[in-house]
Amino acid sequence: MIRTFFKLLRALLGPPLLAWEQLSRPRGLVRTPELQASVDEQCHSLILYQFKTCPFCIKVRQEMRRLSLNIEKRDAQHTLSDREALLKGGGKTKVPCLKITDPAGQTQWMYESGAIIHYLKSRFEPA
Repeated sequence: MIRTFFKLLRALLGPPLLAWEQLSRPRGLVRTPELQASVDEQCHSLILYQFKTCPFCIKVRQEMRRLSLNIEKRDAQHTLSDREALLKGGGKTKVPCLKITDPAGQTQWMYESGAIIHYLKSRFEPA
């Protein structure tokens, strides 16, 4: 019953949320081509697990656009393998979740949109 309620709620609110995301797209940060290439290379170690219509995921995607970050996005709602990877790696099926892999191969799973946005700003926003 509860699951059905939330499915219906997502079906009703999803399209307006996605339209709002498109209409309120922030301008991306402009960097020199060399600096953007360096940022893009750093983004290869990041993966965002998300639900397309989750308001908190939209908030993180908007910040990614504002910072001009090309981070891989995975659909943990509709793609079973992505959902299982999120559960196995992070321990829970909660989105948004940023998977951060350091150069040594160590992986950190960061939940909560506020924490993810803070991390992205501290790492990629110019001083």
